[in-house]
Amino acid sequence: MRTTRKLCTTAAAALLAAAALVSAELVSTGPAQAAVPATIPLKIVNNSGRSGPVYLYDLGTNLATGQQGWADANGTFHAWPPGGNPPTAAPDASIAGPGNGGSVTIRIPKFSGRVYFSYGQKLVFKLTTGGLVQPAVQNPSDPNRNILFNWSEYTLNDAGIWINSTQVDMFSAPYAVSVGTKTTGHLKAGGYNAVLNGLKAQPGGWAGLIQTAPDGSILRALSPGHGVETGALTESAMSDYVNRVWSRYSSSTLTVTPFADQPNTKYFGRVSGNVMNFTNSSGQVVTSFQKPDASSIFGCFKLLDAPNDLVRGPISRTLCAGYNRGTLLTTANQPDLNAGDFYKDGVTNHYARLIHGQMVDGKAYAFAFDDVGNFESLVNDGNPAGATMTLDPFN
Repeated sequence: MRTTRKLCTTAAAALLAAAALVSAELVSTGPAQAAVPATIPLKIVNNSGRSGPVYLYDLGTNLATGQQGWADANGTFHAWPPGGNPPTAAPDASIAGPGNGGSVTIRIPKFSGRVYFSYGQKLVFKLTTGGLVQPAVQNPSDPNRNILFNWSEYTLNDAGIWINSTQVDMFSAPYAVSVGTKTTGHLKAGGYNAVLNGLKAQPGGWAGLIQTAPDGSILRALSPGHGVETGALTESAMSDYVNRVWSRYSSSTLTVTPFADQPNTKYFGRVSGNVMNFTNSSGQVVTSFQKPDASSIFGCFKLLDAPNDLVRGPISRTLCAGYNRGTLLTTANQPDLNAGDFYKDGVTNHYARLIHGQMVDGKAYAFAFDDVGNFESLVNDGNPAGATMTLDPFN
C-alpha cells in the first residue's frame, strides 16, 4: 500500500486552504482490509521529563465532507467557522494533554491532518477567508514563534491509518508514533542534542537554522528550505554539487527508474545548457528541469516541482531524493537505495544527514520525498485498534 507526501513550503503556505491544510499531507490509496471505525483511540504518553501543561490539537480535513476543522477529545468533528481578512481568531481547539509521566487517550476521526502538541502555552490559530492559518515559525512575527511545539501527521480512512514522525518543516520536541507493534521516530540516547550540536558545528550557515526562546533555550531547528527563507542559508548552498551533476550528465546519461514495481519504466536524463531533458525509451522528451537552486532542492518544489502525474512527478521525486542525499554522482542509476551512499558528499542536506544519523531505526521525514526507497518515519495499519504518540525526553 503506497503513501505519497506533498509538500508546500512557500512563505504563504500557512494561508492555503482545504487541500493544503497540512504542509506535508499524507494521502493513502488501496483497498480496505477490514471495516475501520469512524474513530480510533490515540494514546499520548508523556515521557518528556518536562514540567508544566501540555496542549493537544487534532486538526485536519474531514475525509467524508472535505471540510477543514478540528476534532475534540471524543473524536467529534467541528468545522471551522468562516475566517476574515485580516485573520480572525479560531475557536479554542485545545485538548488537555498529559503531565510528565502520565498519559491521556483521545479519539481521532477519519481525517487527513495533524496532531499538534505544545509545552507550557497554547498555540495560536487563526482563520482567513481561505482557511486555517498554520504556525509558520520561519516568520519572526508568527505568534507561535516562541512556543515549544511539534506535530505528527496522519491519515485515517477506510483503508487504515498512516501516521508519521516528521521533520520536514522543523526538528523540535522529540516524539515517536506507534501502531500495533510498529514504532518509529525515537531518537538515540543523546540524539536530540547531537543533531543540534552537529548543526552548530557545520560551516556554511547551518547553525542559523536553530531558533531560541527569549530566555536562550532552544526551541527548534528549521528545515533548510525554511533556512533559505530566513537567510540562514543561501540559494547557492547546493550550487557546487549541482554544477558537478550538470557537468557529469552533459556527457553521460542519468537513468531514472521511478517505480520499484515497474522496472521496465525508465527515463533518461541528459543536460543541454541550463536544462536536463528526460526522454522515454522511445527517445521522446517527456519533461525537462532547469538547473535547481537550494530552495528547490531542499523543498522539492519550484524548479523540482512534482505534480501528481505518472511522469514528471515521479522523476522529480527521484531527483529530489538524489540531490538531498547526494547520490546523483555516486551512481547514474536512480534512485540509489543503498543508505551507505547517502550524505557522503561534503555538499549535501546536512540537516537530513544529522537527523537520520540520530534515529534509532535510521528513518526520518527530513525532506519532502524522504519516502523514496522507504526511508521515511511512517507506520501504518490496515485494521487499526489504535495508535500511540510518545513525547520523548530531550536528552
